[in-house]
Amino acid sequence: MRCLRGLLAVSGHLAGRHAPGATGPASPYSAVFVRTLQILAQAGPVRLEKLSPPDSGSSERTPPISPSLRKFCLFLGGLFPSCWLATGIVELTLDRPEAKNAIGKEMLQGLRTAIQEVEADKTANVVLLSSSVPKVFCAGADLKERKLMGLTEVREFVNSLRSTFLSFEALSIPTIAVVEGVAFGGGLELALSCDLRICGEDAKFSLPETGLAIIPGAGGTQRLPRIVGRSKAKELIFTGRRFDAVEAVNMGVVNYCVPAGEAYQKALDLAREINQKGPLAIKMAKKAINQGIEVDMSTALAVEEECYEQVLHTQDRLEGLAAFAEKRKPVYKGK
Repeated sequence: MRCLRGLLAVSGHLAGRHAPGATGPASPYSAVFVRTLQILAQAGPVRLEKLSPPDSGSSERTPPISPSLRKFCLFLGGLFPSCWLATGIVELTLDRPEAKNAIGKEMLQGLRTAIQEVEADKTANVVLLSSSVPKVFCAGADLKERKLMGLTEVREFVNSLRSTFLSFEALSIPTIAVVEGVAFGGGLELALSCDLRICGEDAKFSLPETGLAIIPGAGGTQRLPRIVGRSKAKELIFTGRRFDAVEAVNMGVVNYCVPAGEAYQKALDLAREINQKGPLAIKMAKKAINQGIEVDMSTALAVEEECYEQVLHTQDRLEGLAAFAEKRKPVYKGK
């Protein structure tokens, strides 16, 4: 522990203190193990971060971390992984402002890498999918980049896009899309691959591909009908028309529509609520729903039975019963 305190002092980020000779007010990152983001991936147009603990009661997002502090946090995370106060809430952020988050090869690779890291992180319980670009969730595929592709390259890219969104949908933990502004084409298809969707009241949605003489190719023709029904999905895809947040919530495309700029907070509140539940139970509930909806009722009930069996012998189930009897908040460990 003395060694750890020395490292923090040298870095100037020891809780409530400064490095020798430092002046001025305490850094917002002073309590490095209480108020920080664990950086999981930072390069390129996709960021992956673990949010600070919800038990602090703060709804603020941590300000951008300097490159030196990012490296220091990663260094500490490697030396003392048990010291990180992981909340279980991970944020995947689209960050390509110059192209309105249009999905090109680099962003697609970033999404694939982020999905793999989330699936490998046993402490992750919920994923928030958001955008750093004001009034834009995702403008769709990068058509400027696609214009330079040959036929084979286009086919490979779209197939990769489809499989990547499928991998995101197949994550064992809940995913929540935060949509402020436009979600067009592949951007809407990406949001549809999430379990839940929250939008601001100024959000705009569209699958405009037929206007370009193509069709939605990243799952839109399959996921949208499952959400809004076959006839409505055909209308939206055949016409490619835009629809607003009110229509989106009425059709069930989004779970909640909130005032513009408040979608992130609503999604975070939902994520925190989910994060308090038994993580294994949440995973099994998602599996039972996703697999059961695709089969007949008899087979679906067998899927439910199998998933229930997975939680029956867990420590978390016993903790839940004990907490109920003792009238206290349960402490689940995912075991």
